[in-house]
Amino acid sequence: MLDINKAISNQSRYELDPEGNMADLDSWSPQHANRAAALEGIELTDAHWEVVYYLRERFRDHGNKDAARDVLHDLEERFCEKNGREHLYELFPRGPVGQASRIAGLPLPPHTQDKSFGTMM
Repeated sequence: MLDINKAISNQSRYELDPEGNMADLDSWSPQHANRAAALEGIELTDAHWEVVYYLRERFRDHGNKDAARDVLHDLEERFCEKNGREHLYELFPRGPVGQASRIAGLPLPPHTQDKSFGTMM
């Protein structure tokens, strides 16, 4: 849980690196996710949270070595059986890997910003 006194006295905990990623991944919280989602124009639902927490768990297990296409493939296997790939793009219209990673407070996987990777927008 967020300790507001620590946050006020040590605001650098929530600073971003030059690429816009959280400088300290351990300081991520659901409040951070809600703020990041609001900046992305998204109101988080249970379906969003499932993806966000899955990406954080995946990052803990695998690090950031997998390319964006591999991460997307994992997301599709886990979340698209009942709703199809479009479900992920409905949740994260600017791209389920990039947009969800930003909300999850994670650095973008390699090649996420590749123009050929695409979004719905």
